[in-house]
Amino acid sequence: MALVKKPVTGMKDILPAEMEIRDYCISVIKKTYAAFGFSSIETPCVENIANLTSKQGGDNEKLIFKILKRGEKLRLAEAKEEADLVDGGLRYDLTVPLVRYFSAHAAELPMPFKALQMGNVWRADRPQKGRYRQFMQCDIDIIGEPSNLAEIELILATTTTLGNLGFKNFQIRINERRLLKAMAAYSGFTPGQYDEVFIILDKMDKIGLEGAAQELEKGGYDPAASKRFIDLFRGLEEAQDQLGYLEEQLQGFAEPDVIPGLREIMESVEATKEADFKIVFDPTIVRGMSYYTGTIFEIAMPELGISCGGGGRYDSMVGKFTGSDVPACGFSIGFERIILILMEQGFSIPGSPQKKAYLIEKNMPAERLREVIKEAQRERAQGCEVLIARMAKNKKFQKQQLHDRGITEIREFFNKPLQ
Repeated sequence: MALVKKPVTGMKDILPAEMEIRDYCISVIKKTYAAFGFSSIETPCVENIANLTSKQGGDNEKLIFKILKRGEKLRLAEAKEEADLVDGGLRYDLTVPLVRYFSAHAAELPMPFKALQMGNVWRADRPQKGRYRQFMQCDIDIIGEPSNLAEIELILATTTTLGNLGFKNFQIRINERRLLKAMAAYSGFTPGQYDEVFIILDKMDKIGLEGAAQELEKGGYDPAASKRFIDLFRGLEEAQDQLGYLEEQLQGFAEPDVIPGLREIMESVEATKEADFKIVFDPTIVRGMSYYTGTIFEIAMPELGISCGGGGRYDSMVGKFTGSDVPACGFSIGFERIILILMEQGFSIPGSPQKKAYLIEKNMPAERLREVIKEAQRERAQGCEVLIARMAKNKKFQKQQLHDRGITEIREFFNKPLQ
């Protein structure tokens, strides 16, 4: 039986043209984040299954690639439940591994700790365009900073990075989980209903206010609570100062530092930003991860109709490992989506070295071959990229392939000394 040439479903091979862009983006990302004081770290791709199923990852916990126990520990005949068979899994994001990493090495790390982590993650999701079962994530996190300085630095670092990659006219949409809970409490929903209501709220940008009202009605919620919730958002649509409107409406429900904190973040970012973007308050942003405790934000590209990243504050997660909460906040760029956008736009890497190809005649004597290699070495030392290859029978097709790879100059060498 012939071996299978295609990658496993949901995985993909990366061809050289895309790999060049990926390597370039990684270099820009690392250089920009380093300028903001972030240090690169790396964690294993496999995590203890208990960490991955700790009710921190939301729906992603349903998508874990689980790993069987190995060797003598794997006793299939005696297994009665999944825990008897599984002790590890492929990480579904980089946040859970980061928190475990920090919990294990806190005594060796500076405080606050500013971490940059890039690496593949795995989710047994339904594959579609731009969504794979293995994909690269790019996270920055600040652990140990309780103030809004963490949010401001994360937003500025991420937007500067996107600007350095050539992106313009995008948005950072920001909200607060505590504000969401205050809106739900004000409306009259019970705490046990909050997450269900937030799922409906998260769809409001697609289904609108009327659609959200219908969803709440179908859900069987108290009609008075549903009406008050929808009316609150109607008032938001009409308000010139949305945060001021909520500050007035939610007195006694919202914690006193929530709205001033959002104002501080937005005004500070707007006053100090370098990239071409807007920071916008969006009360419909929910973010699915259950570990978020405060500020949440997303990167939106209205011209393309997509989002490509997000993050927020998760002050209670370290405590799950250590027993003592430590403030933490993170931001993740949708690396795969960024690459897809750049590829579709025909992105060219700025400042790329000149690419040349040396095509040598077959059966070239060793002495002549050494002369050609020496010439290539001289050009490489001057910053050129030089490919040496034998001439193909179909030289026209060979040259076309080289041009498609971005090679701008092709030289042919025959069995005679270089001039």
